[in-house]
Amino acid sequence: MKQLLPAHRLTLLLMAAGALLIGLFSLSLGRYPIPLKELFVILGHKLTLLPNIAPVQAEIVLFQVRFPRIAAALLIGGALSLAGTTYQGLFKNPMISPDILGAAAGAGFGAALAILFSWNMAGIQVSAFTFGLLAVMITYFISAAINKGTHTILILVLTGVLVSTLFTSLISIIKFTADPFNKLPAITFWLMGGLANISMHDLRLLSIPLILGAVPLLLLRWKLNVLCFGEEEARALGLNVKRIRPLIILCATLLTAASVAVSGMIGFVGLVIPHMARLLIGPNHRTLLPASFFLGGAFLVIVDDAARCIFPVEIPLGILTSLVGAPFFLFLLMKGRKSWL
Repeated sequence: MKQLLPAHRLTLLLMAAGALLIGLFSLSLGRYPIPLKELFVILGHKLTLLPNIAPVQAEIVLFQVRFPRIAAALLIGGALSLAGTTYQGLFKNPMISPDILGAAAGAGFGAALAILFSWNMAGIQVSAFTFGLLAVMITYFISAAINKGTHTILILVLTGVLVSTLFTSLISIIKFTADPFNKLPAITFWLMGGLANISMHDLRLLSIPLILGAVPLLLLRWKLNVLCFGEEEARALGLNVKRIRPLIILCATLLTAASVAVSGMIGFVGLVIPHMARLLIGPNHRTLLPASFFLGGAFLVIVDDAARCIFPVEIPLGILTSLVGAPFFLFLLMKGRKSWL
């Protein structure tokens, strides 16, 4: 196995450091500004035995409000980008994302159903994961049935759109039958996406499925390179395609379902960020997957900062990611239009 080039290793280190610095700086932003000096005093008090001379209000805001939210943005942005990169590489289709393949819509239906029945956060995550996995399985098997075992770009995308439309319609039915004074507002605001109500408990629940999904993908990323050559070539190189491919789909779906269960529908992150990472570090999944994770986390933190700081009223996160992601993706399409045709 080839070692990472020094330039690629340095780029990944810079991306990781940049994401952490963006998250650290974001801790000071908000309606209650915390100067960086106070921020470092509070963090120093928590990490060491240094005395805390910062206001108590600043410490409460920092650890009960901002830290869970910013940490969740880093994890969810990274998870969606990692899932999108995985789907695109696995199916050899640059247009595929967790949204297009149906995982997000399926997870959204599962979470909306759980909200309708007043389940707790753990129940919402389990329901979202189950239906997100079901949506991807439906897309995968219908595409395979139509193409007799192969997966053309057109059929795969159209099948994903079909499955997404089906689950979106089911979400509409749930919204129509939900209590208009309690359940319907909760479902509606959740579907628009946001991290305003994230707590440390939610963050702990989120971290478990993200670890279970991300770690296997990062360990198997070199096998994803082999799968990009096609099934016959992968088998010739000794790869068990029938075992590896479902495992990779399961892990990517787990990332998507867990993210949607906590943050709601956040579009374009899993579609745009992988392309941005390819422009910066190349198509090798050994470096592309971690790069996508770092870039996705940093991107979502920046967008979340804008959502809660720029406007007088906080804008739902899913709206802002679409506003930012759509024109940027158009730019990518125009920049690489020759390779897309």
